[in-house]
Amino acid sequence: MTQEEKAHQFRELHHGPAILVLPNAWDVPTAKIFEAAGFPAIATTSAGIAASLGYPDGERISRDEMLEVVARIAHAVAVPVTADVEAGYGDPVATAKAVVAAGAIGMNLEDTAGEDGTTLATLSAQCDTLRQIGALGLPLAINARTDIYLGPGR
Repeated sequence: MTQEEKAHQFRELHHGPAILVLPNAWDVPTAKIFEAAGFPAIATTSAGIAASLGYPDGERISRDEMLEVVARIAHAVAVPVTADVEAGYGDPVATAKAVVAAGAIGMNLEDTAGEDGTTLATLSAQCDTLRQIGALGLPLAINARTDIYLGPGR
């Protein structure tokens, strides 16, 4: 399948009769296990990828290192892969382009802002970012996440 076909298939999976379960891979072997188990799509885990490379969660791993693993996963399996790219590594639009270049067809984008990862982006800023990414016309599904509400002290 082409990347565009995978993106279409991924969107269709959201409208199926059963709930879409996305196992979170952190390397090629886990992605291959999930694919062999019959999952129709795979997500990546930013925390898992970071930890497997010796980094804490929260954009402490570089975007390039994160997307290198995403690319390995996306090219190792035939099913669609959506990537957890945290809050976009300071430039969510450039990160969206890099996600597609890595071979993924989706991205999680958290609504955090600032260095500490505990500040909520303003609604207008997050909406503007999502509009900018959407305007790129990429074969990309965006999962706009609100993880901040699950953080410590919430």
